[in-house]
Amino acid sequence: MEAYVFVIVIVVFAFILGAMAIRVIRPYEKGLVERLGKYQRTLGSGLNLIMPLFDTVLKVDMREMVLDVPPQLVITRDNVNVEVDCVVYCQITDPVRAKYEIMNYILAASKLAQTNLRNVIGEMDLDSVLSSRDVINGQLRDTLDTATDKWGVKVNRVEIQRIEPPGDITEAMSRQMKAERDKRAAILEAEGEKQAAITVAEGSKRSAILEAEGQAEAVKKKADAEKYRQIAVAEGEAKAILNVFGAIHEGKPDNELITLKYLEMLPRLAEGDANKIFLPYEASGIISALSAMVEGVKGKDKKPTIPAGPAAPAA
Repeated sequence: MEAYVFVIVIVVFAFILGAMAIRVIRPYEKGLVERLGKYQRTLGSGLNLIMPLFDTVLKVDMREMVLDVPPQLVITRDNVNVEVDCVVYCQITDPVRAKYEIMNYILAASKLAQTNLRNVIGEMDLDSVLSSRDVINGQLRDTLDTATDKWGVKVNRVEIQRIEPPGDITEAMSRQMKAERDKRAAILEAEGEKQAAITVAEGSKRSAILEAEGQAEAVKKKADAEKYRQIAVAEGEAKAILNVFGAIHEGKPDNELITLKYLEMLPRLAEGDANKIFLPYEASGIISALSAMVEGVKGKDKKPTIPAGPAAPAA
């Protein structure tokens, strides 16, 4: 009976020792094995065996952590107090150094972020702080990553959550923003009116050009038509003159007919309000010929007479 009890105790003790020798490590964890207070090795994820009663396993979370840096007042270079807070995303890369190089790397990283945030923002003015969040984030990340490298902690990124200036500064910035927007609106309105005026002027100019071109084209066409009409009239007159000239030559007129035609034209020359009458150079010869012709006609009609004797002397 005693032997049976002893065997049962041995079996139970073996089961207890076996359970103590088995350690299960999760995929996002690393296990640090300490044997009698001294670092022995690092366990990976899965089922691991250790020496019971002598080995101790310290589990370290390897996932990325978010550290919330509490809000704090920071003085900018132009002496403006702003309240700033940020978050830090970090991750353990070496569990041995993260466990044995520093007592609390979370608190240390948070305090380091606070002090470096003061240093970075203290070198910038308010406008740069409000418009250069990416620059601040990059400088903080580089500074924190360099400082935490010896702890086995890597700072992946830093994000500024809130930058809040004092109330009077915020009100002044609002007025400045409103004035700037009013200025841009006025400039845009003036540019629109200018563009509209330019467009109207261009349209008027184009319309005037087209109207002038149309008038010039109309005048040109009218001149061409008048030219063609004059050419046609001249050609008609030339043909009429040629016809008259041909008819005259075919009729073979004598000097008496020509003289008669001149006499018919003389009354027309006298028509009008002019006080002077210009006669052709040949008119004197025509009149002389006409006189001779009249005298000839009179001579034919006159009867012959007997010449009388010498007259008696007057008393």
